[in-house]
Amino acid sequence: MDVDFWFDPVCPYTYLTSRWLREAAAVRPLSVRWRVMSLAVLNEHRDDDPEGDWGEYLWAPVRVCAAVERRYGSDALGAFLGELGAAFHLDGEWDAIPGALERAGLPPGAADTAWTTEYDDAVRASHAEAVALVGTDVGTPVLGVPGPGGSGGPGESGGLSGPGGGRIGLFGPVVSPVPTGEAAGRLWDGFLLLASVPGFQEIKRTRTESAPRLDGLR
Repeated sequence: MDVDFWFDPVCPYTYLTSRWLREAAAVRPLSVRWRVMSLAVLNEHRDDDPEGDWGEYLWAPVRVCAAVERRYGSDALGAFLGELGAAFHLDGEWDAIPGALERAGLPPGAADTAWTTEYDDAVRASHAEAVALVGTDVGTPVLGVPGPGGSGGPGESGGLSGPGGGRIGLFGPVVSPVPTGEAAGRLWDGFLLLASVPGFQEIKRTRTESAPRLDGLR
């Protein structure tokens, strides 16, 4: 099954979801296409920015992500997210873009795009694809899976029984700590079941912990 994963790397819960998705892909037949979305774009017309005062920095990581995707492809973007997310959220290194590129085996020149607008249109276009599936009142990440007749479903080769054809998108899942092994696979199965229900919109509860559980992810 081809799965689209839209992300903004500054979000720690998005990093956790990406780690879960990699775990799920090890026990389920998934092929992940790593995609860019942007909290800066999502909140640019709001009077009260829920992300706080990041200033121009909030654009920098997604610009580099867009450059990596356009220049080197989705797999390279996934490798970059793995390194950048670990540096941001496990090590607290917010100037980690050049080092993350190097560790991902990518040319360092992509870091130069962080403070230019060269890839802003690419960021906005990719972001628009995500919100077209889920709307604007959600955040990052967004998962997109095949609709009816697409490639793959829970334990089978056919598509999901979802509304309207095309791809089905949902925000999340937000999960902390990260499920591993077969537990990750079962969460994936449950996600597909929810996505397949026509008209399904939301399941949510108040977070019981004030910060994401990042322990044990090294």
